[in-house]
Amino acid sequence: MPKFAANLTMLFNEVDFLSRFEAAAKAGFKGVEYLFPYDFDKNQLAELLDKNGLKQVLHNLPAGNWAGGERGIAVLPDRVSEFQDGVGRAIDYAKTLGCTQLNVLAGITPQGVDADKVRETFVSNIKFAADKLEAEGIKLLIEAINTFDIPGFYVSGTQQTLDLIAASGSSNIYVQYDVYHMQRMEGELANTIKAKLPQIAHIQLADNPGRNEPGTGEINYPFLFSFLDEIGYDGWIGCEYKPKTTTVEGLGWAKAYLG
Repeated sequence: MPKFAANLTMLFNEVDFLSRFEAAAKAGFKGVEYLFPYDFDKNQLAELLDKNGLKQVLHNLPAGNWAGGERGIAVLPDRVSEFQDGVGRAIDYAKTLGCTQLNVLAGITPQGVDADKVRETFVSNIKFAADKLEAEGIKLLIEAINTFDIPGFYVSGTQQTLDLIAASGSSNIYVQYDVYHMQRMEGELANTIKAKLPQIAHIQLADNPGRNEPGTGEINYPFLFSFLDEIGYDGWIGCEYKPKTTTVEGLGWAKAYLG
């Protein structure tokens, strides 16, 4: 049976962020994820997790000026010190929240910088992060994102992700496989997931087109969920989609899976 985590950045926007933990638990979710915890007191977030019986499944490393349009800084040669400081901050939060997976957003490829320098910067940064996280029992994940939604995003394919992981030489870096993004970039969802299963530590979902809940688009999610069980995927699946109406009204697809 798949394990679903509510992405509190995307779901339950009918209430304020701190109220979304209770809303997720009431809807039957046992796990949560979200983009960033850093605007909130880590102890307050930990209390909300405990109070609502929720597992913190995932959050991202600091990713620069998100409101200003930045989507990660790991590829920026002039921001290495900031990236490294962010790793320490992320670990501090993760340890308090009991979160054993952190995702790194590569960022948008900088203009006017040699391609080899960009790659070298990213590989060096993920190696640094992976080593620091491993010492704390935390996995580092890398997510490929489609370049329709975020033009110029540096990591945009599954094999590219695996090649970058291999270049780092680290055994503590894994794939965060986002079904929505990879449907847009590659297709071949089931075969890719099966072939790369040992490297996949986390899966996220949304339907396409529209990035709404399962059942609103072209992806055969009932098949995919059964397939994931069949091949032995036992990680979490993050529900990172935009509800078409309200979150609760759009959870019909999940009735068979949520408690």
